[in-house]
Amino acid sequence: GPLVEGRVPFCRAPGAMVSVQSVLLALLISPCVGYKIGIIGGGTVGGGIAQILTKKGQVMRDMTGKDLEITKICVRSLDKKRDFDLPEGCVLTTDMKDVVEDPDIDLVVEVAGGTDEARAAVYDSIKGGKDVVTANKALIAAYLGEMNDLLKDSTSQFGFEASVMGGIPIIHTLQNDFVGDEIFGLQGIMNGCTNFMLTKMNTEGCDYDTVLAEAQRLGYAEADPSLDVGGNDARSKLRILMTLALGVDVPEDDIPLKGITEVQDVDFAYAKQMGGTIKLLAVAKLGTDGKSVTAMVSPAFVPESSTLASVNGAMNCVEILSENLGATFLVGQGAGRLPTANSCINDIVRCATGSSPGPRAFSSGRSPSAKDLVFDADYESEFYMRCTYDDTIGITRFLGEICEKHKVSIFSMLQLPEVDSFVVLTDKIKSSAMQSVVDDLSSAPWVRGEPFWMPVVKD
Repeated sequence: GPLVEGRVPFCRAPGAMVSVQSVLLALLISPCVGYKIGIIGGGTVGGGIAQILTKKGQVMRDMTGKDLEITKICVRSLDKKRDFDLPEGCVLTTDMKDVVEDPDIDLVVEVAGGTDEARAAVYDSIKGGKDVVTANKALIAAYLGEMNDLLKDSTSQFGFEASVMGGIPIIHTLQNDFVGDEIFGLQGIMNGCTNFMLTKMNTEGCDYDTVLAEAQRLGYAEADPSLDVGGNDARSKLRILMTLALGVDVPEDDIPLKGITEVQDVDFAYAKQMGGTIKLLAVAKLGTDGKSVTAMVSPAFVPESSTLASVNGAMNCVEILSENLGATFLVGQGAGRLPTANSCINDIVRCATGSSPGPRAFSSGRSPSAKDLVFDADYESEFYMRCTYDDTIGITRFLGEICEKHKVSIFSMLQLPEVDSFVVLTDKIKSSAMQSVVDDLSSAPWVRGEPFWMPVVKD
């Protein structure tokens, strides 16, 4: 029958009517729907998820209308002592299939790391119709295209916020907050270990080996720190963010990469003379022609006037450049138990309420023309080059001839007193031209080692 103001039809009996208030009261007192969660990985992040869900259980029930219950956690060893309390009714297992193939589990959280077993667990969970949350940066970066295709044919909810910069909500921001905007670039400090090290070198004058040893002692760097100091970790994150922000899927190995292993304390002395500091930056932006995208991960000179220069210690940040909002800056903890677990919890809540993007998880908000963008690895910048030398006659002439040969315009030269290195600052050129100058200089008899070079960021 027709609706009556203030009343809704409710089929208790043919034609029966009850008030809206009665329906709302029935919903409020009705028991929550169960939403069972299985976690793969009972270490740092897995324990943090259990800790937060236990503490905030009632809040989660109120937000989702569901009883979020961790029923199984897959671990490597059942004998290892846990640093968190198991949720009531939760059991441990060493077999991922006990989680992935359990028909009662609604959502699988993958926080074990690695790519092979994790990939199988995530793929099988999606194929089985389960919702999935992962914090696995390496997995997303390596198989982003495959996962995108898999999700398009699935009804699963999918969240991966914690895979990039831990507790900073950059994934949700790109998925939800720029739909009416056009992003044309992003840049950021995406690795806490290297930012800690470079901050120490800048503020305390420490050398590379000293700060690396301290980073390892404090747990910021692994025993094998190559993924951090080599820039690979930041590049994996950049690859993911480029897909969401600019709509281009670029193979990770195609993105130019330079780590911080060649940065010396003398570079910070020169950077201070120039009025700035050095940061490991991950940068992606539209080319000036509007038809290409460039990207790189490299140490870079950053002026003190830039917000990036003020992000110190193990903090991470990302700056999004867009037409409507101009510059949007996010900064926070890029790793750690609770920051990363917090991002996983946010994804879990979205999955439980059906508000995660699911099949559109990797979609970009850019205009359809983004599919025609071409990736150009030969990025443009002004550059800083440090050359260590044995003093002799004709250095300036030789340098000028090499730069002229490769059409590199020198903006200025710097020489600190009692230092056996000088610095050349260039006008804006292609990175390939800078590399050609470095290659030619390396063969000069008066040059000691290969010159170090990095882009110069303007505020």
